[in-house]
Amino acid sequence: MLRTLFTKTSAASLVRPSTSVRAYAAAASAEAPAMLCYQCQQTDLSNPELPGCTVIGNCGKTPEVAGLQDLLIHSLKGTSVYAHRARQLGASDPAIDAFTLRSMFSTLTNVNFDPDRFNSFLKEADQLKQSAKALYEKACREKNVTPEALESNPAASWRFDATKSNEELSAEGLDHGVFSRKLELGPDLTGLHELCVYGLKGLAAYAEHAHKLGKSDDEVFAFIHRALSDLASTSVATPAGDLLTLALECGKYNLRVTQLLDEAHRDKFGIPGPISVRRSPLKGKCVLVTGHDMKDLHDLLSQVEGTDINVYTHGEMMPAHSYPGLKKFKNLAGHYGSAWQNQKTDFARFPGPIVATSNCIIEPRKSYKHRLFTRDVTGWPGAQHLTGNDYGPVIRSANAESGFAEDGDASDTITVGFGHDAILGLADTVIQMVKDGDIGRFYLIGGCDGAHGERSYFTDLAREIAKRDDGVVLSLGCGKFRVMDELPGDIKGVPKYLDVGQCNDSYGAVKIASALAEAFKTDVNGLPLSFMVSWFEQKAVAVLLTLLHLNVKGIRIGPTLPGFVTPNMLAILQKEFDLKLIGDAKEDLAMALQGK
Repeated sequence: MLRTLFTKTSAASLVRPSTSVRAYAAAASAEAPAMLCYQCQQTDLSNPELPGCTVIGNCGKTPEVAGLQDLLIHSLKGTSVYAHRARQLGASDPAIDAFTLRSMFSTLTNVNFDPDRFNSFLKEADQLKQSAKALYEKACREKNVTPEALESNPAASWRFDATKSNEELSAEGLDHGVFSRKLELGPDLTGLHELCVYGLKGLAAYAEHAHKLGKSDDEVFAFIHRALSDLASTSVATPAGDLLTLALECGKYNLRVTQLLDEAHRDKFGIPGPISVRRSPLKGKCVLVTGHDMKDLHDLLSQVEGTDINVYTHGEMMPAHSYPGLKKFKNLAGHYGSAWQNQKTDFARFPGPIVATSNCIIEPRKSYKHRLFTRDVTGWPGAQHLTGNDYGPVIRSANAESGFAEDGDASDTITVGFGHDAILGLADTVIQMVKDGDIGRFYLIGGCDGAHGERSYFTDLAREIAKRDDGVVLSLGCGKFRVMDELPGDIKGVPKYLDVGQCNDSYGAVKIASALAEAFKTDVNGLPLSFMVSWFEQKAVAVLLTLLHLNVKGIRIGPTLPGFVTPNMLAILQKEFDLKLIGDAKEDLAMALQGK
């Protein structure tokens, strides 16, 4: 239905390239900017004719890195052109699958800013593309199938040239980036293309976390390669409905990936449960772990065990304290700091090394750059990068730094760990409380945090809900830091604030909603449940696509509209899914209470 509707509508409501490109090129002065990136919420929206960062990324990404990232995605599309066809003939390569996840993850917002690392990614991508080509041709011979002539596809035929500088490679990337795509396809088809790309990036990031813990699904790899192969062939003739369908498929497979990650966390670290987490330091040497990766935290804790080094979580690592397999380590001392965008202040004040396991990292201050360590796909030029699984450099840095001189306030705590196991354990009680009118509505206020002032909406909303006696807020992602201290107390023993976990735990929120819908014999849209989603980067895009795949309607999203979503795209999403932009917190709450 969606595909048919969108295809029919596109002729009337989407601006086709034949009529729009000349106007678009004129608005852009027909001269390519140094870069064009609009994949995250903090992008520059000051020019409605050319939304996006064009001089330097607001995230800190240079034009050089932006071009290298665009070229890497272009090369990965080419790899998938071969890998997809090889898989159709029963041939696959785990090395190609794993690299696709890892390298796509590296292009997420605030993950990797190191041009030399991207040069290495490009070299490896080219080598694996040749492996994928050979795999496809071998499979054709074995199946007595004539290989397709694929060299005419620019992504499939592109080759890495080791004699070229990063600057030269970046210039190539600009030829395959958003600006060039807009000139070819127009803003609407480009926006849909990028919606798919960004959804795939978010999916790949979640899949990489699960893959590191030994969980994967061949159907997911098959989808990623098929999707990238399709995107490599996007042209002015591509129906808009095909791209929307692909985006919703991305949501479908992201649901599977987040389920795998949920299973991986529980298999490795046990079932999380509610726990009070200290938010003040203890006297002594210390290490701070930021990002999302539980395995990295576990490995560090294993290596500091038996020492007097205290390990603290930062940002989205806070839910780690709720896992039995992590909280068993005596060195896991508490949580320090708040959300990622405050790291310059948090890290500067922290008297020990910092380990960045994933996004989000931003340009480090000189005062702590020497004690910042990056892991896996993360990177910053000049920062120390940990290879393998040896945290010895971190431990030596911790012993060299001063550590905390005294204990902080032990009463500063927060309760976390209300994953789907804990909440569904209260299901009978909660259902009866809804029937009795004690709980009037649930509010899922989740997603990413960021620096934009408009994000105060989510704090204001939580404060308005707190004024009522019948509201329960579920939160996940670093958006929790906007609301976690605004909802004290409980309703007959059920806390008014329930922390579901990281953005990596989004499957848990879906499972909770689905179980409640089943109990009330309705669908998710029939529940007394409102979704207020704060988005920032491509993981959030993947989660949003999952919710749309599940046909969740009436989601409020903010703080701003994504730069890649054109007015025509928004009109379709509003019509089909009743997608709303956040407005005034008090007014939105009043509408939510009416089920609107």
